[in-house]
Amino acid sequence: MARAAKSAVVLCMDVGFAMSHSNQAEGSPFEEAKKVMMLFLQRQVFAESKDEIAVVLFGTDGTDNALACGDQYENITVLRHLMLPDFDLLEEIQNTIHPGSAQADFLDALIVSMDILQKETLGKKFERLHIAVFTDLSSPFSEDQLEIIIANLKKAGITLQFFLPFSIDEEEDHRGDHSQGDSGNSSRLGGPCKGLSDRQKDGTEMVKKIMYTLEGEDGMGEVYSFRYVPFIHCQCYFKVTEEKVKKTWNVVDAKSLKKEDVKKETVYCLNNDEETEVAQDDTIQGFRYGSDIVPFSKVDQEQMKYKSEGKCFEVLGFTKSSLAASVALSALINALDETDMVAIVRYVYDKRSNPQVGVAFPRIKDKYE
Repeated sequence: MARAAKSAVVLCMDVGFAMSHSNQAEGSPFEEAKKVMMLFLQRQVFAESKDEIAVVLFGTDGTDNALACGDQYENITVLRHLMLPDFDLLEEIQNTIHPGSAQADFLDALIVSMDILQKETLGKKFERLHIAVFTDLSSPFSEDQLEIIIANLKKAGITLQFFLPFSIDEEEDHRGDHSQGDSGNSSRLGGPCKGLSDRQKDGTEMVKKIMYTLEGEDGMGEVYSFRYVPFIHCQCYFKVTEEKVKKTWNVVDAKSLKKEDVKKETVYCLNNDEETEVAQDDTIQGFRYGSDIVPFSKVDQEQMKYKSEGKCFEVLGFTKSSLAASVALSALINALDETDMVAIVRYVYDKRSNPQVGVAFPRIKDKYE
């Protein structure tokens, strides 16, 4: 049996100031992103997945990562190194992850995530290396190392996904500023050109550049929104069958509650007012004939049963050594053949067999006289 493919996944979540201070009524991006992460991890835990998962937070008040040096890679914390997900991780994310008051470059957080995948997968065999970034793109970022980041992602074979609190529709992004007639559709999709800050718009362009470079035209398929809920028309078909209820209970004595104490008795009674009880030995079979009942005892049954003598071979008579008998039998067979008739016979196989009615038909070969 083929072994299930294993993946190494880094969940990189923005916990900065902007993520928890949203002016949208349906809740902060921080809470929505945290909920999505929890659902994903719960599925991995309950499915007993062999994938190993790490968690990186950026925008934290403190700094805890292997690349931190001086003022580089600040406010980025590795909450969990690469290992199998468990209930401790679920509890840690639920109780430990809180909104921070700082901001961090999401590209720096991406580099820290790449470093974890490259170092902590040595000596292990994974079919897929993956990073999922949860952010609202409100934090400042620097493009100085963008080309190096993209080159290293390609070289290491690391796939990338972005989860944003708004959807990116590139066609609407191109035409949204030119047509007011499309504004209703833009509001429904929550496109990047409506209600976003200049920094977020720059961030969406950055995300597009990264994904197009990595995945080509299919790159935008890996950018998801955890706010936009599409309407999917579904049809359901139900197959209903009648289920017979099986008897799963036993009859027990009402006092002792034991099955062994319940005994069944069959009683024969006359069909009269007193319902006089009759012993079973005093009963015989009877068959209804109209309004009458005709008794049929075992004696009658034995007398009417056919009794054969069993297997036998009887000599019915003797004849002199002449052709008279053979001529007579030959005449009978030829007569049956010429008149196209058969002889009806009575046949008994042995003593235990009932008589059977059969036919004897002529069969004449060319070489017979």
